[in-house]
Amino acid sequence: MSNSQTVFTPPATPLVPVEGRAEQFPVRRILCVGRNYAAHRAEMGGDERDPPFFFTKPADAVVPPGGAVPYPSRTSDLHHEIELVVALKSGGADIPVDKALDAIFGYAVGVDLTRRDLQNAAKAKGQPWDAGKAFDHSAPISAIRPAAQIPGGPPPQGRIHITVNGAVRQDGQVADMIWNVPEIVAEASKLWTLAAGDLIFTGTPEGVAALQRGDKVEGFVEGVGSLSFTVG
Repeated sequence: MSNSQTVFTPPATPLVPVEGRAEQFPVRRILCVGRNYAAHRAEMGGDERDPPFFFTKPADAVVPPGGAVPYPSRTSDLHHEIELVVALKSGGADIPVDKALDAIFGYAVGVDLTRRDLQNAAKAKGQPWDAGKAFDHSAPISAIRPAAQIPGGPPPQGRIHITVNGAVRQDGQVADMIWNVPEIVAEASKLWTLAAGDLIFTGTPEGVAALQRGDKVEGFVEGVGSLSFTVG
């Protein structure tokens, strides 16, 4: 749309690199699954029999590889949450579980950064989590690996872990997710009409902990890739 049709220049669409390709992935929306690993659910005080629930981040929260990740304002308890990210090439409403993988373009490594103190304060008051989850630069992500390039075939099932200054903080297996990738896509499509460009952060294993300014963070998902960034 030209500037003559808008009152100001529209913001650019956030883009994420695609492994092995010149084209980039345009981000439409970011959906996140809460507490999708049993041990993390217990760590955060949940019941593993609960149905999946979702929260969102704005598309411009994404931080592509090499981007700056400043320590956010209004928090003294910034936490890392390493996650497998699903990138959609198509969508729809009420997608059957057995058709969900057809909508996936590829996979990436992501970190759901969380202002835990603000999230906990909101929970205590029954308020939304937006200030704790949906802030600027809160979704660092690796390049997206196309689904056809996943070793052993998608979806990934192997090790997922994160290190901070070289020390392992979270270490789990994607196969241990309570709701697997096709189930997550199907459940999300009952709540939203999904579309190409949507990213879904699929939950984090136990071991979430605080980050400090200057920390070097490195995240890995077996068969998908890695990401790294320094806080602040």
